[in-house]
Amino acid sequence: MKTINFDKLLLKTAFSCMACDGDIDKREIKLIKRLHNEKKTFGEIDVNAEMDNLLIAINNNGHLFMKNYFDELTTSNLSEANELNLIEVAIDTIKADQKVEYSEIKFFKVIRSKLKIDNNQILKKHPDFEDYLEQDIITDSYLSRLQDAFFDTHISNEFELISEIDNDILDSLKEKNKE
Repeated sequence: MKTINFDKLLLKTAFSCMACDGDIDKREIKLIKRLHNEKKTFGEIDVNAEMDNLLIAINNNGHLFMKNYFDELTTSNLSEANELNLIEVAIDTIKADQKVEYSEIKFFKVIRSKLKIDNNQILKKHPDFEDYLEQDIITDSYLSRLQDAFFDTHISNEFELISEIDNDILDSLKEKNKE
């Protein structure tokens, strides 16, 4: 898999985890931008433009967007390091708004089911991730029901473009500086 494609998949993972609970919190956006600016987590892609494109796609048809994301995870041939990176970004994004919804855990479990990395490899580096890795009895029908249950209970909201949210953030910072 080309690096740029993994970078986009990684950003799509963060974005999907941010949107899966039906709410995009500004703290989640700040996390994604911080990961990009400080660590170049998403490589050389234009994060704002790419997230705006993802927002347009999810606003157009949220369920199709998420199903396509799951399909992309299933068909991607990722290294163990890339899978671990994807898991870290997913969990960090889910935790960013400081509230973990049940829908986010279900969503993460679907992501986890699409990856090949062994839980022990994840727990070696992140023992605090154990709650996210607890598995029910896994069968193909269970995974199918888990994915279907996510879509049955998921409400696709229409989100503001990141550039609009950025303007709100900048305006609030300007107001703070004036005080």
